[in-house]
Amino acid sequence: MHYRGVGILTNLRNNLSEKKKKKRTVYDVSLVDDSWPKDLFDIISGNTSKSWERLDAGGILSHSFELDAKRQGMFHGAPAVITYRVPTKVSLQEAYSTPILPLDILAERPTENKLDWLQRLLAKYGSQISVVSIVLLFIYLVATPSKASAAKASKKKR
Repeated sequence: MHYRGVGILTNLRNNLSEKKKKKRTVYDVSLVDDSWPKDLFDIISGNTSKSWERLDAGGILSHSFELDAKRQGMFHGAPAVITYRVPTKVSLQEAYSTPILPLDILAERPTENKLDWLQRLLAKYGSQISVVSIVLLFIYLVATPSKASAAKASKKKR
């Protein structure tokens, strides 16, 4: 039995700059996002890794794939690993993506009754709602002329 699909999108932005604030192109860029265990997820589309020849200064690259969960429950994923080569350095440089928040989308959520929502709202703000309602009713009664005074006013005009 499969549950909900999970879409993963990673954007890479080249913000690397030298000491003189001159932006530079990086080469041999690769992204590996292998924190998705095969016993918990099936890959529906795309791959968990991708390589690019270069990422220009100020440029953006995107990578996405879609997973299908095999079981319900919480999952805590690790950041993707990004490696790249800078022309001024001999060794490959390594960076990490921003970690994703724990995925609770795989857990079944009970359907929320709208009446329950209203009861929680009234329990939390019931006294404030009562006071505001009484004040508004008082203002309405004071500001609106009664039928008796309206009848007297029409008799005076005659």
